[in-house]
Amino acid sequence: MMNMVDEGFDSFYNDEGFGPAIDARLVPSNKLAYYRGKLPNRLIEYWSAYGLAGYGDGLFWMTDPDDYSEVLNAWLHGTEFYGRDKYYVIGRSAFGELFIWGTKTGPSLTIVSNKAMIFPSDKSDQISDGRADSMMSNWFASTRRTSLDEDDDDDRPMFERALKVLGPLAEDEMYGFVPALVMGGPGRLDHLKKVKVVEHLMFLAQLGEPEIMLDIVKEAKDRGVWK
Repeated sequence: MMNMVDEGFDSFYNDEGFGPAIDARLVPSNKLAYYRGKLPNRLIEYWSAYGLAGYGDGLFWMTDPDDYSEVLNAWLHGTEFYGRDKYYVIGRSAFGELFIWGTKTGPSLTIVSNKAMIFPSDKSDQISDGRADSMMSNWFASTRRTSLDEDDDDDRPMFERALKVLGPLAEDEMYGFVPALVMGGPGRLDHLKKVKVVEHLMFLAQLGEPEIMLDIVKEAKDRGVWK
């Protein structure tokens, strides 16, 4: 049985059914050293123990931020977030949803690439309180397969059907809509294809300005209804 670093990853791997890992890649010691102090120690522990791998049959992938630096720059350039923090892509879904960690702001951005949306959630107060490791553990513990899946135009989840029809993803692949949803393409299984993840995300980033969604927690705090 796989040894678990903490309860958060145990919940992710066993309770939520994301195990076993697929296509695991070892993280070199020099990369672990480089990201210490930039990303939570807990995430570095995960990398060291498990490598970079896919989970949930490839529904979720733990990513090397270096592979996605140009993608992230393309999505954030011209937005209010560009230059605000040092951001890193730490994970992605099979459908190109990107999960971003900011050194000062924590798990503060989610990019839903196929809908060209950015969801902010500034956690800088918790980072300042030294809670980065617990936040990382809780982030994995709270991740659900249903939240990572993509619904079609009839509100039916697509991942299991895509896996059956198109086959499993490699670590550099995603399921992408062709034509893209933001170009008016339908959200149907027969318009889903396996594509190279970095190339497709770069393509999607060039299709127009992303829509910045409301940070609900920040809005509530600004209005004095959340402390």
